[in-house]
Amino acid sequence: MNSYIVNIIKMMKALVFDGPGLRAWRKVPLPRILHPTDAIVKISATTICGTDIHILKGDTPSVKPGTILGHEGIGFIESVGSAVTKFSKGQKVIISCITSCGRCVYCLRKMQAHCNDGGWRLGNEINGTQAEYIRIPHATNSLLAAPADVPDEALLMLSDALPTGNEVGSISGKITKGDVVAIVGCGPVGIASLLTAKVFEPAAVVMIDTDNERLLVAKNVFGATHTINPSSIKGLVLDEINKITDEFAKEREGLKPGVDVAIECVGIPQTFATCQEIIAPGGRIANVGVHGTKVDLELQNLWIKNINISTGLVSAFSTPTLLQNVKDGVLNPQKLITHRFKLDDIEKAYETFENASKEKCIKTILIAQ
Repeated sequence: MNSYIVNIIKMMKALVFDGPGLRAWRKVPLPRILHPTDAIVKISATTICGTDIHILKGDTPSVKPGTILGHEGIGFIESVGSAVTKFSKGQKVIISCITSCGRCVYCLRKMQAHCNDGGWRLGNEINGTQAEYIRIPHATNSLLAAPADVPDEALLMLSDALPTGNEVGSISGKITKGDVVAIVGCGPVGIASLLTAKVFEPAAVVMIDTDNERLLVAKNVFGATHTINPSSIKGLVLDEINKITDEFAKEREGLKPGVDVAIECVGIPQTFATCQEIIAPGGRIANVGVHGTKVDLELQNLWIKNINISTGLVSAFSTPTLLQNVKDGVLNPQKLITHRFKLDDIEKAYETFENASKEKCIKTILIAQ
């Protein structure tokens, strides 16, 4: 009887990937400290990312059946390894989607996504955050202390969505004051890119999507200056862009048609093609979306335009700055949360997120009891 009770105590519930198209919320063993640099975090809130949907579609073969999904979360320190002195039991923390040793050549270059003993591991190479507890490797560099005066909804967006939009979108796109920026895709990361792009004071941020409801939200809630629905226009998206840039004729006198920065936030061939169509000479294409199929690079048209194309995975080096921006009121990412669930209702949350357009869902929050 005592042995049975001990076994029950050592179990928890988690969302387990069982292969393409298969997932289950079920009991699994509790994580434990494996290395002196580990921490065990009790999850207080997590969320679902578009990358999780890609995994379930089979687009990410690095994720093996039996892996707990999720790479975003906030929670409380349950225990720490002997080498972790920065955090203590009961402390509230933001879980970075990127695990960082803090010492290797890539971490020192602010490319933590390629850390030699880390990178994107949670919900990919090791068990993730869609669980009651999680083990965090290299806790000192992979967790961030959560201030008490910032809402959980904002803290959760600092785990992945906001730094991804900022680093892979706005920073990689080298947005400068006065630029015309187009963001293709009004999903969570597209909106996060919009929020962070505005910090750089562009002349205009144009949101492009085939979902009119999301376009309205992008403009009326998050402050996009213009919107375009490619399925509702007769001509090219570039023609609509040029109508917008005509509004800044004086400031852009002598500049050729197109946008200065195009940020791709969907991960399908059509949206990357749109970025190539609308980019102006000297422009920058920043690809944020996760691509599961091959994409055509129209180099025969682009080579002469002196453009730059960037791709990448978030490194989360900007999270402390973004946290300060949130504390200062410069950024309000909690508005990204449109749907709230109990963690035990994660299957229902997935169904809602997978039907985001119908459900008018941008980002969910799953709250542990």
